[in-house]
Amino acid sequence: MLAFSALFLIAALYVVGVVSHGVLRHIVQTAPVWPTVILGLRDSRWSKWTALPCFMCWLLLMTLIWLFLLGWAHVISGTFSPIEIVMTVVVGASSVLGLVTGLRMRSGTSAAGAAVVCLLMLVVQLLAIRVSFLPGIAHD
Repeated sequence: MLAFSALFLIAALYVVGVVSHGVLRHIVQTAPVWPTVILGLRDSRWSKWTALPCFMCWLLLMTLIWLFLLGWAHVISGTFSPIEIVMTVVVGASSVLGLVTGLRMRSGTSAAGAAVVCLLMLVVQLLAIRVSFLPGIAHD
């Protein structure tokens, strides 16, 4: 379930990339989610710890977009097509499902190992999002 939640998240963001003419940007943004797909399909005990920070980041971003669309907050701004709005729902739902699934899983890893992997994945996800806004990537 964790791997499929990650795959749906990636697919939805690729759709956004196609619609918004930013495929490379969305490939970069979703690169950190692929370890969850691979490890999840292999039933790795580490999949939970690669998934949680990525799903949290994407749920936060989708929440900020929804708050902007509702006119309640302007942390994120932009113009969103109907397809992009639907994809925010898919990404948000995938993130919630992934978080719930991950939190219910028993991983059998050490607390220190889990913390290191989780923190590393959080940094990688945040860096990927930041790098995706560099001119050569954002305007592919």
